[in-house]
Amino acid sequence: MIQTDKPEIKVAILDFYDGIANEGMRGFREILDRYKVKNELNLSYEVFDVRKKVEVPGTEFDIYISSGGPGDPIESEGSEWEKKYFQLVDKLEDHNLSNTSQKKYGFFVCHSFQLMCRKYQLGHINMRKSPSFGVLPVNQTSAGRNEPVFENMADPFYTVDSRLWQVINPDEKRFTELGMQLLAIEKERPHVDLPRAMMAIRFSDYFFSTQFHPEADAKGVKSLLLKEEKKKEVVSEHGIDKYNEMLERLEDPDKITHTQNTMIPNFLDQAILSLQEA
Repeated sequence: MIQTDKPEIKVAILDFYDGIANEGMRGFREILDRYKVKNELNLSYEVFDVRKKVEVPGTEFDIYISSGGPGDPIESEGSEWEKKYFQLVDKLEDHNLSNTSQKKYGFFVCHSFQLMCRKYQLGHINMRKSPSFGVLPVNQTSAGRNEPVFENMADPFYTVDSRLWQVINPDEKRFTELGMQLLAIEKERPHVDLPRAMMAIRFSDYFFSTQFHPEADAKGVKSLLLKEEKKKEVVSEHGIDKYNEMLERLEDPDKITHTQNTMIPNFLDQAILSLQEA
């Protein structure tokens, strides 16, 4: 039973999919619905279509979750929706720098991770030689091993990677200047002479971001992997054995099911505890 006399926790989900059918938005909703029931919270969420309808929320929400999405994270520079989105991020940052006790929390995934890396100039954004898609291992950095959002996550942990674009060559000077931490990087590939992409960053005490999709679930990924076009894409990038291994990994409760049940809930624990204390 959800008690409505509890203070309301308001979540804004920012949809970056530009009208493209996807599994991500369902993933976020399901995580929030489960979390609300499990913790008996008075929690509500509202979805904003940032790219297609130029819908950007105000600062009245407690938690902001920005989704992944298709396309080039560089070409939107100067667009109306991006200007409005970055104005919102600036307002949230200003709010968090003020002496108010109730901070605003943000979680940025995939496309929005890349946009934020561009905003902060944290590394080089480029297009991969071929798309990366599948259930893949991600390595934690030494900073990642002390990260509360990674609590109860293995190293490496498994998650859904789905990207044509990536952020590589972290600018360590910028990270230090801005007090940001690189928490995870792409798995090591000794046979591939290419830089490893950045996979998770803590921008501040309140802003967390991942290149991968912690909202993804086995059901959604399996339905994608079984589509002929996706199968061809994964086999050409990783080979048929790896493709079959990915399908097997989906059945393993310690892999993406564990990531989906752990990472965003850990972030919500941190955010909601802080909001309740305030």
